[in-house]
Amino acid sequence: MSNKPTKSKKTILIVDDSELNRSLLSDMLFEDFNIIEAEDGTEAVMILQERELEISLMLLDIVMPKMDGFEVLAMMNKKGWIKTIPVIMISAETGSSYIDRAYDFGAVDYISRPFDERTVKHRVMSNFMLALKQKEMADMLSEQVYARERDSRVMVEILSHIVEFRNGESGLHILHVSTFTEMILKHLMLITDKYKLSQAEIKVIVNASALHDIGKMSVPEHILNKPGRLTQEEFEIMKRHAAEGAKMLADIPYRSNEMLIRIGEQICRWHHERWDGRGYPDGLKGDEIPIGAQVVALADVYDALTSKRVYKDSFSHEKAVAMIQNGECGAFNPLILQCLDEIKDELKNELHVASPGQNLERGVRDNVEDILKTSGSDVSNRTVRLLEHERMKFKFFSGLSREVMFEYVSSPEMILLTEYSSEYLELPEKILNPAESEFGSRVFNRKDFDQLLTRVKNSTPESPMVEGKYLLNIHGEQKWNKVIVRALWSNDGEQAEFEGALGKCIDITEETEEIQQLEVLADKDQITNLLNARAAKRKISKKLATQGDSLYALVFFDLDNLKKANDKHGHLFGNELIKTIADRMLGNTRASDICARFGGDEFVIFMQYKDRHQIDRIFKCLTKDLKGFPVSVSMGIALSNECDGDYDKLLHMADQAAYAVKYGGKNSYKFFSELKAGGSGGLLNN
Repeated sequence: MSNKPTKSKKTILIVDDSELNRSLLSDMLFEDFNIIEAEDGTEAVMILQERELEISLMLLDIVMPKMDGFEVLAMMNKKGWIKTIPVIMISAETGSSYIDRAYDFGAVDYISRPFDERTVKHRVMSNFMLALKQKEMADMLSEQVYARERDSRVMVEILSHIVEFRNGESGLHILHVSTFTEMILKHLMLITDKYKLSQAEIKVIVNASALHDIGKMSVPEHILNKPGRLTQEEFEIMKRHAAEGAKMLADIPYRSNEMLIRIGEQICRWHHERWDGRGYPDGLKGDEIPIGAQVVALADVYDALTSKRVYKDSFSHEKAVAMIQNGECGAFNPLILQCLDEIKDELKNELHVASPGQNLERGVRDNVEDILKTSGSDVSNRTVRLLEHERMKFKFFSGLSREVMFEYVSSPEMILLTEYSSEYLELPEKILNPAESEFGSRVFNRKDFDQLLTRVKNSTPESPMVEGKYLLNIHGEQKWNKVIVRALWSNDGEQAEFEGALGKCIDITEETEEIQQLEVLADKDQITNLLNARAAKRKISKKLATQGDSLYALVFFDLDNLKKANDKHGHLFGNELIKTIADRMLGNTRASDICARFGGDEFVIFMQYKDRHQIDRIFKCLTKDLKGFPVSVSMGIALSNECDGDYDKLLHMADQAAYAVKYGGKNSYKFFSELKAGGSGGLLNN
């Protein structure tokens, strides 16, 4: 219940299980305030969950069913609401133990029943004005800090974009470098304590990364944007930009001791050094190179590979990562390469959704949040958290249409459905006790819903996404849906606390042809168009499970001399060799056979096995010369009657056989069964 809201008035929430008490208080206050009423603590918490920012003050009874006043205060402390919503307790209990306990929980005042109108109005208005003044001061502090941080970031980005514009690079280069730098530094702190960087130091390195190529201002434009290969003399001129950038920052008057300038100078000078000491300008080796410069170097190389430049086309994300990991683009710290491998999927997704404005606002917002934490302004700190929560909700729901979408609130436990979802499922928008409700037991199978919630609660702030396929009951019809849920975590304190989740259900039967085509493409290796390792495992496992009396062979092999081909004839020839091997595999197998590239120079063929001549024919075809270059492979074969239908066991046996060939002379093949029997394997090809 509530009176008609008026925009010019502030809002008060009255919580009391007695309608008479609520009516009396409402009559006393309605001229000065908008009134919202709740008849118990549970309803009050639900209102706070949805309309927290609207409520300026709360009048709260102590003795109520379901959730009493002290439990509401405890929840408000847990959620942080008590910091911005003054609470005046109302009760007939006047004992000191009740009053002291209310103050201990954060209540600002206490009014006893029966109510005196003058006392109620005076205390409500006094506490309201005090809270309003505190909020104005906190907001003023927040605005001042925000303006200062934004101005600093904007100036750095303007300067870096001037360099980008002159260099003819992608307008997103600086954004990509800073995004990757931040991601890998944060992951680096998780896997090692070797580099003890604070959050503040990480932010400075991320900001300073925008300046890494400022020295290119000194490079003549005809060299900077030359479409072809640079001459040795031109390259020497280009290399000077590292030292020139450091000098530009070192020469800034009165600011040489600023951390941003010092870190920026290091990054400018040393982001072209290499872990093996073969970089420039100073030939630093290993950890002689500051960790910030090491990470920016990798970020710069990755973006250069994945971006189109005047002298090259762009490589795919997968190809770029493989080239870096294979040492084709310089030598890097093994720990940083480990980070790259572990966050490569997250990196690809992040760079697809990042935008310059979004990155700027996120950086400024993070800095403001840190500063306000140390300044004691809990009000603005909480507001930043709420804005971040709403941003994630918007990002999650934007672009979606006519899908079942819901929010799970952990305390008090409830499900909030979107308007469309509520109408589509014929359920209320607010659902208490979700596991026992129709949503958790009719739409979902109860066991499935419990399992989904368990997975969500067991997620982490670093990996908040949970996905699964569930058979849902929609209007009495069973439909398979892909359910995607993102857990929401608070950022208050040292330890993140689970708050709830955002979820959506996508009817799999309505997936478009385009999505299905993308799934097919995701199963293919981009260079050879063969299946990749993940898709091969899925298809081979399925065949093993239904093989019956059929006998299959898994052929695993790698190229003995791919590195030699790359070193002698270049990477284009190396790619041609890989593609040729793929063509030979497809040309000598049946359509029902499975041909896959496992990455690098490793390949697999899975086929129905007849006899040894079948393997001999494939081996001889694969090892034919290519343009005078001798092609050599080490091949291992395992038969399905030895693996009990276990794909991993079968692959391991074939790998063991190939390993024996590799270290027994190469360019041959061997069956796994021959390892114990001592067989000679296949004939050498040369």
